[in-house]
Amino acid sequence: MYYIVTGAAGFIGSNIVKALNERGETNIIAVDNLTKADKFKNLTDCEIADYLDKEIFLEKLKAGQFKGITTAVLHEGACSDTMETDGRYMMENNYHYSLSLLDHCQREEVPFLYASSASVYGGGGVFKESREYESPLNVYAYSKFLFDQVVRRRWSNRTAQIAGFRYFNVYGKREQHKGRMASVAFHFFNQFRAEGHVKLFEGCDGYPNGGQRRDFVSVEDVVKVNMFFLDHPGKSGIFNLGTGNAQSFNDVAAATINTLRSEKGESVLTLAQMHEQQLIRYIPFPDALRGKYQSYTQADITALRDAGYAEQFLTVEQGTANYVKYMLAKSS
Repeated sequence: MYYIVTGAAGFIGSNIVKALNERGETNIIAVDNLTKADKFKNLTDCEIADYLDKEIFLEKLKAGQFKGITTAVLHEGACSDTMETDGRYMMENNYHYSLSLLDHCQREEVPFLYASSASVYGGGGVFKESREYESPLNVYAYSKFLFDQVVRRRWSNRTAQIAGFRYFNVYGKREQHKGRMASVAFHFFNQFRAEGHVKLFEGCDGYPNGGQRRDFVSVEDVVKVNMFFLDHPGKSGIFNLGTGNAQSFNDVAAATINTLRSEKGESVLTLAQMHEQQLIRYIPFPDALRGKYQSYTQADITALRDAGYAEQFLTVEQGTANYVKYMLAKSS
């Protein structure tokens, strides 16, 4: 019997593969698209049974070659570029791909855990898993939203666990391949080491410079939630996966800078001191993002808590410190 992890060489997928390994699971079929080959590095310290290109995997899936051998599917594979404008590609890669896996899991009566996205909420200020609060701003968000709608329509006829996770702003190890779509913590780390300062957007939507607020959640916590649901196959639903606490981009920048300073034996600075010393600088808000940008997100995690997940989430300060130390160790 095999676990199938899609997007296995990607950010969250590779962290899930590693977590399964730490539980002693190595019968893992890793599925991905290595057109951007550097992602392979995320799997070099992982143990898998086989790697399949996404297209070959789908052919085998449709031919019934995974019948009777699937323990669970953890579906992290998707195009996550919110600036992608090819709607046909996005819908094929995110929506139809997900439908094929959902159909397989329901036929086989095996758990299906999948990545949704907080982007489905668009520019609204309420982040609760309910249709009236959902209004996607781009085709990426729409592809995630539409699949969630299918899950809801099939809800009463499900044969096995279906758990969808609306990831908020995830950051952490194994995201180096993501380029511009990597987390702000990743970019701040590299900017500060290269230039001695970090760049944040000027204020927008009524927020001050660097004051836009997001629910930043560590990939460490994301993996823990996935493992919790894997251990509780009787629990199904669509769940927000964030910390439940919004923090500013300034907070992420300050945590990054202070961790780097502390690791060199330098004193911790306040945000005001960082501004004074020009360690944090602000750049104009991009026109391309106007009307497509979430200036505020904060997960309502009531449903997650009601499902029994009781672990505390890392704060930006805790999670960023862990991540910065990890990146320093990797670069030494």
